[in-house]
Amino acid sequence: MKKIILAILLALPLTMAAQDNSWERIEQEPTTKENRDAKYLVPNAVPEVDGIVCWETTIQAPGKTASQIYDILLAQMEKMTTEPNQIANSNVAIQNADKHEIGAVYHEWLVFKSAALSLDRTQMNFQLIVTCSDGQATVKMKHVTYDYDLERKPQHYKAEEWITDKYCVNKKHTKLLPISGKFRRKTIDRKDFIFNKFQTLLNN
Repeated sequence: MKKIILAILLALPLTMAAQDNSWERIEQEPTTKENRDAKYLVPNAVPEVDGIVCWETTIQAPGKTASQIYDILLAQMEKMTTEPNQIANSNVAIQNADKHEIGAVYHEWLVFKSAALSLDRTQMNFQLIVTCSDGQATVKMKHVTYDYDLERKPQHYKAEEWITDKYCVNKKHTKLLPISGKFRRKTIDRKDFIFNKFQTLLNN
């Protein structure tokens, strides 16, 4: 009898643990991890038009005339030439108030990493072309190039040969390549910032 009671007592904790072990559950790793580069891997993330990398967007500006839109975006594009990230020679080269067209060239720093003893950055050069009409503006960002490692071993890259899928994405199209990938991320982020800024200004 004692042996039977002892066996029951020994088995009891195990039975209880088997019935309720919620307190010791461990969070499991998700079966599919979120790809942090998903934004930069979507189809047409780096579009090409006639062999040239060119991002284009049309921004709606309800109630505004072509002249009003022209004045707003011209002021912003001129302001951009004097921002802290700009390098010499950034300028608004085309100002056609009659046709409501603006063209600017920018030379600016894109910073990949900044630490006390390390600064990794590139000079990015690009054009912004704006065409205004009543109620909207078409904005293009193109002719993107990079001048990298200027302080040590200068290297010049064209966007068409550096950040496009052919040169920047692995064969499975699941991730960006280590070096060119950082250029692609920062360029797309910069493009998004500019386009979003224009949209905010035109919708105020």
